[in-house]
Amino acid sequence: MPELISSPTRIPVPGGKLIEEHVGAVNTPDARLQASVSVAHMKAPSGWSEPYQTPDFDEITIVLSGLVLVDHDGGRLEVNAGQTVVARGGERIRYSCGPDGAEYVAVCLPAFAEAAAHREEIA
Repeated sequence: MPELISSPTRIPVPGGKLIEEHVGAVNTPDARLQASVSVAHMKAPSGWSEPYQTPDFDEITIVLSGLVLVDHDGGRLEVNAGQTVVARGGERIRYSCGPDGAEYVAVCLPAFAEAAAHREEIA
């Protein structure tokens, strides 16, 4: 039977970014879904960035508006509204956004877990 998820759970993070998880470890009671996939709606303000990370999971980022910048060991990708980027587990990456901020959907396979992100310390 289909399951209605009536609302996402807001996950507090520093830097003004808004994360609303629809499916994943925080919002979905089904243990199978918690481990297999996470789906979150993100809104990042102008100037937002996060540290480099080398996650254990693949991350699919679908940009709805604005610009998401993805720094990687080979350079930088600019992902505009209507575009998608796939970062594979084990790749060193850093996400930030353009001057107008960004709104996007992130899908992580397997599901996002803080410990599995392997974020680098900010110097």
